[in-house]
Amino acid sequence: MDYSMENGGLGLTGEQTEKVLQFQDLTGIEDMTICRDVLQRHQWNLEVAVQEQLNIREGRPSVYASESRPPAVVSEHLGQLIYFSPPTDGSGSGIRKYFKIFASLLYNLCYTTVMTFIQIARRMLGIEYQPRIDPLQEVLEFIRLYEEKYGCNHPVFYQGTFSQVLNDAKRELRFLAVYLHDDDSNDADLFCRETLANPEVVRYINTNFLFWSCSIKSREGKRTLNAIRPNNFPLIAILVLKENRMVVAGRLEGYWNPNHLMQQMRSVVNEFEIHLVQARAERFETSLNRSLRQHQDEAFMESLRADQEKERIKEESRRAEAERQRQYEQELREEEERRLALQQEKLNSVSKVPSEPDISDPNAVHVVFKLPSGSRLERRFLKSHSLEHVFYFVFCHPNAPDSFEITTNFPKRVLKCRPQHQRERVETLEQAGLKNREVLFINDLDA
Repeated sequence: MDYSMENGGLGLTGEQTEKVLQFQDLTGIEDMTICRDVLQRHQWNLEVAVQEQLNIREGRPSVYASESRPPAVVSEHLGQLIYFSPPTDGSGSGIRKYFKIFASLLYNLCYTTVMTFIQIARRMLGIEYQPRIDPLQEVLEFIRLYEEKYGCNHPVFYQGTFSQVLNDAKRELRFLAVYLHDDDSNDADLFCRETLANPEVVRYINTNFLFWSCSIKSREGKRTLNAIRPNNFPLIAILVLKENRMVVAGRLEGYWNPNHLMQQMRSVVNEFEIHLVQARAERFETSLNRSLRQHQDEAFMESLRADQEKERIKEESRRAEAERQRQYEQELREEEERRLALQQEKLNSVSKVPSEPDISDPNAVHVVFKLPSGSRLERRFLKSHSLEHVFYFVFCHPNAPDSFEITTNFPKRVLKCRPQHQRERVETLEQAGLKNREVLFINDLDA
């Protein structure tokens, strides 16, 4: 068998296909479509899906079985496959048979009518119906008594209420077989000991059905009896999901040997299985559409996030560019302000330069300045002039650098032309060792 389903009929990805195959190996379910549907209901969580199936096989309700409103049960005789087997003691023949059927129909009609009026009266009076016995306890008690009397060779009993098993049958898209036990039926013991204990019957029912049972003398059994409305016992009713309702597809009334029982049950399954196939197809289409919408929404959100990220990056880029432009303009303004301030400082410093002494003055010192540009400046100062006067002379010259130091040639030393603090006195040319003719170098500190 080719199990490759990538882009195939089941529309699964490679990872989903692998999980379907693993689920099939672990549960033994042959129908790949059923495996796929179960995994989809559990969001493709393989471990949870397998555990849930094992719980159901052991008769334990699923986690979804506790829904407050079970699906409606419809029992229409016109659409049912009804198989009747007369009682083995002959009590089902002749006038007695028809009288029993008439009495059963009359009882069902009266019971339904009375219960309807009681329920309406309770609603009008605001009286809540509180059963004395928990329905679940009634079911579990029946299973215990059944096994004490007939043994443990029987199909797996569903250990939950009728409402719970209806929910599980609907959710799992499984046929539901309901056995209603009547202790007063002449054939009940024979049916339980021979038919329901038969290994082939047990295997067939466990493979194809959820199996639920209860005594018709319990409240839970009576409610179920009212929903199915049989005429004879022992009774096995087969329910299936149809148009979102649990429909009684067939009733097997009376005693049936194992072969005939399985034959009639197969007839009901073959007749109504199309409804489960349609339900699975509808669920798959719904899941596929939901998945498609989810992928589309995710793609849209991813595209939206990408657009938002692009817009954010553009906005940050615009802000960064605006900040760089602002800083550049600020630097230009600061540079212009510095240049103007320096220019103004040079203009103000002209007044700080003393008048040049006469060349014949014996205290005159002839100084030659070599600028970084290679040009030369010459100027006479008095020996008593401060080195600060020398500094301002150079500072005011257009070709002088903005920030500089003045050094001697040999030995090389830096002249301290400006005071470091207010109280410090600057040396005179004579104190600095400058005599009649000197050559000084102007070094650009910004170079």
